[in-house]
Amino acid sequence: MADLRRIQTDSAPAAIGPYSQAIVVGNMLYTAGQIPLDPASMTIVDGGIAEQTDRVMKNLTAILEAAGVTLAAVVKTTVFLSDMNEFGAMNEIYGRWFGDHKPARSTVEVSRLPKDVKVEIEVLASLG
Repeated sequence: MADLRRIQTDSAPAAIGPYSQAIVVGNMLYTAGQIPLDPASMTIVDGGIAEQTDRVMKNLTAILEAAGVTLAAVVKTTVFLSDMNEFGAMNEIYGRWFGDHKPARSTVEVSRLPKDVKVEIEVLASLG
């Protein structure tokens, strides 16, 4: 069986179910999908898709930092949107966070997300 290491940080929302914020296996980090929960209050941030995407990226950054890496280590993301019409606004905030680093990405529209949020993002990152 593979050696799995759990990543947990108080700087990102606690898992709201039977899962981990992230798992490391080998040199790869797999995050759980992050929604726009404020880790201090465990409530959804106010605002629309831009504010929600920004909070999701903050949560992902905190998990990556707990594993000892940054967004520059991300090789693939999956973005789940409740409304593909909000792709442009999400993409603008997403792009600000990644800058010149452009990991592979899939973006899909889904019928519903946890707590009826607008966006959820998960990442795969290389630990070197």
